[in-house]
Amino acid sequence: MNKYTLSTIAASLVLILSACADGDNGADGINGYSALIAQTKLPIGNENCKSSGVQIDSGLDVNNNNILDNTEITATEFICATNTTEVNSNELLTSLNNPWFKQGAAEIDEATSIWNKIDAQLAGNTNVSITSASTAAEITALKGSAKNVILFVGDGMGISTITAARILDGQNKGMTGEENQLSFDKFPFSGLAKTYNVDAQTPDSAGTMTAMMSGIKTDAGVLGVNEDVVRGNCTSTKNIEMITALELAEIAGKSTGIISTARITHATPAATYAKSAERNWEDISDMDIDNNAERAGCEDIALQLVNFEANLEARYAGVDVDGIEVVMGGGRRHFLPKDASFNSIDAVSAIEGDRTDGRDLTAEWRAHYTNGAYIVDQASFDAINPDTTTRVFGLFNESHMQYEAGRSNDIAGEPSLSEMTAKAIGILDNNEEGFFLTVESGRIDHAHHAGNAYNALNDTIEFAKAVQAAVDATSQEDTLIIVTADHSHVFTIAGYPKRGNPILGKVVGIGETEASLASDNMPYTTVGYTNGLGYRNLGTETDADASYLAAPVTGRVDLTSVDTTTAGFHQESLVPLGSETHAGEDVGIFAIGPGANLITGTNEQNFIFHVMDYAANLSGTSK
Repeated sequence: MNKYTLSTIAASLVLILSACADGDNGADGINGYSALIAQTKLPIGNENCKSSGVQIDSGLDVNNNNILDNTEITATEFICATNTTEVNSNELLTSLNNPWFKQGAAEIDEATSIWNKIDAQLAGNTNVSITSASTAAEITALKGSAKNVILFVGDGMGISTITAARILDGQNKGMTGEENQLSFDKFPFSGLAKTYNVDAQTPDSAGTMTAMMSGIKTDAGVLGVNEDVVRGNCTSTKNIEMITALELAEIAGKSTGIISTARITHATPAATYAKSAERNWEDISDMDIDNNAERAGCEDIALQLVNFEANLEARYAGVDVDGIEVVMGGGRRHFLPKDASFNSIDAVSAIEGDRTDGRDLTAEWRAHYTNGAYIVDQASFDAINPDTTTRVFGLFNESHMQYEAGRSNDIAGEPSLSEMTAKAIGILDNNEEGFFLTVESGRIDHAHHAGNAYNALNDTIEFAKAVQAAVDATSQEDTLIIVTADHSHVFTIAGYPKRGNPILGKVVGIGETEASLASDNMPYTTVGYTNGLGYRNLGTETDADASYLAAPVTGRVDLTSVDTTTAGFHQESLVPLGSETHAGEDVGIFAIGPGANLITGTNEQNFIFHVMDYAANLSGTSK
């Protein structure tokens, strides 16, 4: 079998039949048989001619049918095209001018620029390049490149929530939506986190945030302690308390801050500072000490926040810290006594405080930090000068802060998450040693529990604005920013809606103008929930929690005349429950700044602590 190379190949299949006979012994035949040749064009990728070519078969027409049958082939040759090593640029114009193609190419250029910047940053750190570090000494030398660390946690912000919020944000800007990017979509490094707790396949916020803050996985419902804890048993927490990244930052001399749109004593923010066998012990009234005497040996979570400095110094001999500089969120009720005379200007309940020990922890905080500002409203927040303010304790609501869509309804006014983030950074960055800040958008989770995609997505959009505020207020040269979630929700994007279809609307198929119908001849929404309270049509109501005033709705609802894009619409659910549940799939991690390159692939959630610790060398610089 012979193989030859041609410079050009015919563009169509060619079959040539040649026949000749010259008597019994013709030049082209033997014993009177005709000699035949068959030529077949080969496609690109053929095993004999990778770049295409021609197969030439020859033989004698033994059966005299003027066709060269397979059994008659006695010789085969291949004439192959020359391998192509370059393409004429004119042939690529369609691709080169395509906006998707150009966007992808630009992202490659940007990624190269980022790696070059990382190399340049680290060149001054014992002259080690991240792309060439190989020895243990060289790798260790990369520690501590981040002066500041900011951890953003979108509570309940699963991948489907990010996707839907990205689309909604784009549509709010007049785009079709899908092509839009949230602030952290643009971060150069990303990965996934496995969110399960030690004892739970689908996790809760206490166990997941403890993993991120302490570097260990633990049980659901507990804060700052390892898996040896017995939930609800105070004494079981002794000697198994874990140190958090925030505490390490305090010991290292950095300024620290906690921000949340939830109660500041709620699971996610509490995991930064509290050690508790029960996430629900937000104040002493939650502990039922009268019937559980052993719990008297544990502090409630609100008290642990106010006593943070003293507790940390008592836990580690010789440590001297100055306490958390910025605390902003909701949850005033857990710091005030159960006495109407202590009500704040925007109290919702007749008696705002819950504490049954008579203590006003806000007064205790002010007495200890005489240079600090305790604030409860928008006006006081606006009056804070970050250049001259050293400490802030802001409790802007009796319970959780408002959903972003209803923030203007607050009696005394509440700052947005992005406003709180910018203000906090302005205060914290006055410290030459740097800072550690945790920012939680807690109400994404609450809106999902209520089955209300509108508020979940709008709070995610505001969360992305807070991330952008942090990017604008810091430098990639010295600040590591990580954006992630503690867990996901059973929230899904379904059907086959056409490009640009309103993400909160009913499914309208490709090329269609009317809503698609399910097998029951009723329309259905693009986004929905696997379980929960189900359908509600509350019009312009911006408080997602209003859904809890009625029992779960089972079965399908005819949405033909319902505007599903309003703030008060709650999507249908498959399984009726008193509240929609968390989900167990992985969540995203997005990172920028020194150490961000460590965020790749699929990781255990507690890995996030180790990235922050490594990037800022928190444990190595604690003193």
